Amino acid sequence: MSGRKDNHDHDHRGRTEPTLGRLDDLDRPAAPVDDGLPHIVVDEPRRRTGGPTPPPPRRERKRGWLIPVLVLVLIGGVTGLWLQQDRLRNLMPATELNDLLGQANQALAAGKLDGTAGDSARELFEKARDQQPDSDQARDGLRRVGMAEVARADAALSAGNLDEAEAALNVARELLGGGSDVERLTQQLSQARNPQGHTESLIDRAQAAFAAGKFDGDDGAGALYRRVLDADRNNTVAARGLDRVGDALAAQARQAISDNDRPRANALVDRIAILVPGYSDLPSLRASLAETRKQDDQAIATLIQQGNDAMRAGRFTGDGDDSALARFNAALAADPDNAGAKAGLGQVAQALIVQANAALDSNDDAQAAKLLDQATKLAPKSAELAAARARLGGGDGHAAAGVPPAAGAQAGDDNAPEASLAVSPEQKAKVADLVRRAQAAASRGDIMDPPGDSAYDLYRNALAIDGNDPTARAGLQGLPAQVEKQMQQAVAAGNVKRAEDLYGTLSDLAPGDASQGEMRHRLGSALIDNALQRASSGDRQGAFQSLDHARRYVPDDPRLQSAYERIATGR
Repeated sequence: MSGRKDNHDHDHRGRTEPTLGRLDDLDRPAAPVDDGLPHIVVDEPRRRTGGPTPPPPRRERKRGWLIPVLVLVLIGGVTGLWLQQDRLRNLMPATELNDLLGQANQALAAGKLDGTAGDSARELFEKARDQQPDSDQARDGLRRVGMAEVARADAALSAGNLDEAEAALNVARELLGGGSDVERLTQQLSQARNPQGHTESLIDRAQAAFAAGKFDGDDGAGALYRRVLDADRNNTVAARGLDRVGDALAAQARQAISDNDRPRANALVDRIAILVPGYSDLPSLRASLAETRKQDDQAIATLIQQGNDAMRAGRFTGDGDDSALARFNAALAADPDNAGAKAGLGQVAQALIVQANAALDSNDDAQAAKLLDQATKLAPKSAELAAARARLGGGDGHAAAGVPPAAGAQAGDDNAPEASLAVSPEQKAKVADLVRRAQAAASRGDIMDPPGDSAYDLYRNALAIDGNDPTARAGLQGLPAQVEKQMQQAVAAGNVKRAEDLYGTLSDLAPGDASQGEMRHRLGSALIDNALQRASSGDRQGAFQSLDHARRYVPDDPRLQSAYERIATGR
């Protein structure tokens, strides 16, 4: 026996062991137990009839955290797309870019390496690089153009065509940044131009030029002595001759400084740096120029400030010398390259255009035409000016565009703006086509060129048909922003030639725009970088040319003088 007792055994003297009992009886209601206490019946909750009792509703969990998480995910996704926009753009089909690269490759295969008509391999590859600065195909294409120019220079040198060889080498140096092949051919070209047997003849000619007071120029003493030294760096006669040329040019530079002829003084000092890079008095000459520039800049700054004061007072133009126009013109007379004075004239032109638009709003076409004529003298290619001209409903806008005016939109007609709305369906279709072509030209970078097919001309042609077309007007007025974007891309890609051209276009389209100051500084800085790069590859002359261009944009940049000294001394 186990000693266990069954549940039904009741022995108060013993112990009842707990057991589970029959598992089959778990679902059965428990039998009432008679414990001697009063029996209380609790009413059960009423249940709906007609079907099984539904389960109690489950309490929804609070999900307040879900919305912030979704917002964060959305912000992260948008940020990621924005940061990767260039990569995503590259994944999209670029039919226009591919067509441009195809044309460039065809020009390269045809041997049309460089040019100015816009159809050479170099120009087309550069245009493709401007559209997509990180395009490997465009960069590789420019490298192949450079190598083709090296081959062309080698062949021209072998054939005795020295000028052609030099031109090809210059292009190759710009595209490749130098290299062993370029330097080898450059030395061979120098030796071919100055064979050993001609050295004495060159020295005799240099001495005769010096005696005649002809120090500069292709046939001047400095250039002739320089040719001898390029072929024979150890020629002491040519070295001493160049020092004497430096003394003569330095005397002329000091006289120019004394005469307050700053442009001539700058040109002479720069020429000394090219011909006689180690000239001892070069630093002192530059210091004298800096002091003179400081004094002149103070006087010019006063004129510009007076011009700005006149602008705020509303004295844009007038017969006296206290108008903004007179003050800015006086500043330009003292410094023709002064950026502040040029911007001031652009602001005067913009003010005249604003007044002209106000006159047009008042149906005073005669006054508007008078104001626009004044603005044209200051900013003939302004996009705002062209848009305002179109509002006149004729004038010289139709003649310039070569398109007949819309019916009823004759010059001087008070109802010209309303009449321009009554263009025919054929004219509307023509306007839409011109706008599409203009947009395509702008995306290609053809802003002002080629004439007739540029975005500027196409938009003007559209406005000549319908001067109130909003798309054409907005496109024309938006050209400066597109040019600025393309210029930024060119600077980032190191294409300073393209960037400089675009800056000139921007100055024409939006004269006086305050944002051009920053773009001017960036361009000047890029030109200084380009000069140092060209100097490191052995192209000293090209380096000095880049610095000359940089001076036009950032004459007071401290890097400019140090770059001249580094390139001149070869450090």
